[in-house]
Amino acid sequence: MAARESPDPPLEITYKNLISGTTQNYRRPELPVVEECELPLIDLKELDLGDSEKNLACKKLIAEASREWGFFQVINHGIPSHVLEIMRAEQVKLFEKPFEEKKTYKDLNFSAGSYRWGTPSATNVNQLSWSEAFHVPLSDILASGPNIHNNTLSSTMEQFAARVSELAKKLAGILAEEIGKKTGFFEETCLPSSCYIRLNRYPVCPVVVQHPQMLGIMPHTDSDFVTVLQQDGIGGLQLVKDGNWIAVKPNPHALIINIGDLFQAWSNDVYKSVEHRVVANAEKERFSAAYFYCPSKDTVIESDVYKRFSFGEFKKQVEDDVQTFGHKIGLSRFLVPPGGSSSSSLSGGL
Repeated sequence: MAARESPDPPLEITYKNLISGTTQNYRRPELPVVEECELPLIDLKELDLGDSEKNLACKKLIAEASREWGFFQVINHGIPSHVLEIMRAEQVKLFEKPFEEKKTYKDLNFSAGSYRWGTPSATNVNQLSWSEAFHVPLSDILASGPNIHNNTLSSTMEQFAARVSELAKKLAGILAEEIGKKTGFFEETCLPSSCYIRLNRYPVCPVVVQHPQMLGIMPHTDSDFVTVLQQDGIGGLQLVKDGNWIAVKPNPHALIINIGDLFQAWSNDVYKSVEHRVVANAEKERFSAAYFYCPSKDTVIESDVYKRFSFGEFKKQVEDDVQTFGHKIGLSRFLVPPGGSSSSSLSGGL
């Protein structure tokens, strides 16, 4: 009987020079890690009880968590458990496929480059992400149609996206309302065709002993308005709070919500897009599924704190910075200089 092909991408072989230290490794300054803690937990059932006081209090909690943490978790969110369970099962089946098959995955009409692993631009071990992912525009799923070779995964992703998109829109509207902004902005700009699903797998990392700071994914912020995350119970997600890395305690009954860069800019820094990462695990693999609530590329973000920019300009700048520096720089690229005006669009040469 032929040996089963490994599902793992060849991370250890591909990045052996970085891992072995034969190249000069830059060590990024590390913030101290504190104990595992729970994110603010918000029961969205309070919004639908017909009690105006509880409704208002729940909205205030959502806004407060977005200001103070940039992250929170929600229960009674309206997404049936079977939708989440089927999504996880299909995700696991997808990642169990041999690596060579995933590289050229053709069962669905995913865009070229949807399957990603490691960090192609890494020049040192601190820029390496020990993970693999399918980063899929929702437009690919919607365009697949009913006659594709394997429509179980496609229909599952579409159902998951439809449910999670409604949750993201609901939360974004509440956050807009709390700062006096028009809630209709999201219905006009964040269409299903402009959003993304990212299915993540963090394989067991055998080099953690050699490199205790090895990461499943590098520190980053999200380039969207709102991210909805379904994670398993393994743990590993960390975020920055009050100058420390906080280890997030998994809650199997909750979905994690975090604020993206676009909401921070649009809210004039009222809501925080917080840096987060996933640490590698020497013993267990980890799965998560993220929904990125994004606008169309021509959507313009107006802000008093940042230069006027379109989502397309923002994404292009992020891509250029990752290619040049090995990591995202993000919103700081767009800050209005002292005495400057936010009305001018981003120009070249940044």
